[in-house]
Formats: sequence, C-alpha cells, structure tokens
Amino acid sequence: MDKKLAVIFPGVGYHTDKPLLYYGKKLAAARGYEILEVSYGELPSGIKGSREKMLEAFEAASDCVAGQLCQVDFAGCEDVLFISKSIGTAVAAAFALHNHISARQVYYTPVEESFMAIGEEGIVFHGTSDPWARTEIIEEECRKRHLPLYETAGANHSLETGNVQKDLKNLAEIMRQTERYIAGIL
Repeated sequence: MDKKLAVIFPGVGYHTDKPLLYYGKKLAAARGYEILEVSYGELPSGIKGSREKMLEAFEAASDCVAGQLCQVDFAGCEDVLFISKSIGTAVAAAFALHNHISARQVYYTPVEESFMAIGEEGIVFHGTSDPWARTEIIEEECRKRHLPLYETAGANHSLETGNVQKDLKNLAEIMRQTERYIAGIL
C-alpha cells in the first residue's frame, strides 16, 4: 500500500493548466503522487454574488466528481492529497467528508461557502483583495479550524496583484509553502 494519489479540483474558470494548480500538481508528482484531475462539465454562469447559483454550481460539480471518483480505491492509498482552487475547495472538502477520506488538503483561494465542508486538515491560501472571499471571514474560519493560512497582500482570486514580477515572487513563495505541506513539514 505505497500508492500516493493527488486529486486536482479546479475552479470554474481556473483550470489545472493555470499556475497554482499546474505547479501544485508538479510538486505532488515530483514527490511520487499519481495525479488525477477532475472536471465539472457545464456549470451555471453568473455565480458571483449569487448564493443560489453558487450552491447550484457546487452541487453540479460535486455530482460530476462523484461519478469520476466512484471507482477510485482511496482506502488502498498510503496518502491522499487533494489540491483545489476556488469552488473546487468546497467540492474537495465535501467529497472527503461525505466519503470518509482522510485526504490532506491544499486549498487555493477558498470561497466563503467552502467552510461549510472544510475540516481541520489542510493549508489555505488567500489573497487579501479577493472579491470572492472576505479576508476577515477566511481568517476567522481558519482560526476556528487551526488551519495554517497564507495570505498574499493585495492579491485577487487568482492570487495575483497585477505586477508580474511581484506575482512571480509570490507564486514562488506559495509553491514553497505548498511543497512543505506536501512533504509533511507543515
């Protein structure tokens, strides 16, 4: 039972070839994890600012993921790692919770609603100018769960500030913390 599995949960418009997930999965692969990427199919549009549409998107994404992962033998894995972004953080947390999977979690820019499912295992990354999640809510929810929280000052929902050099430096630090978590140092 030495199989290590990393499942990648994208955001709505943030696919697995975008920087956070691309490099996150590269780090996991470098540590010997088999990589499995999920997709959600067609999701409702106009979810920003609409709790109803967000819930509808979450449910649709969760249904797609359940179908894609139903044959995976998580119990046969030595280590399960979920790397997720945005709405994918809610999908990953809920999937682990409902299926009793002891997955370690990397949460990139969770939306506030994600904390309805996020437990006490994982690491959280948040931009302080993220229009999808208020910093004070993210800080409070992480504090309640004793989750390490890494904030990027002035960064948006993609953890970018608009300054390319600053963004590259920030990305390097985010990946350094991600790698430490994957390695079990954090």
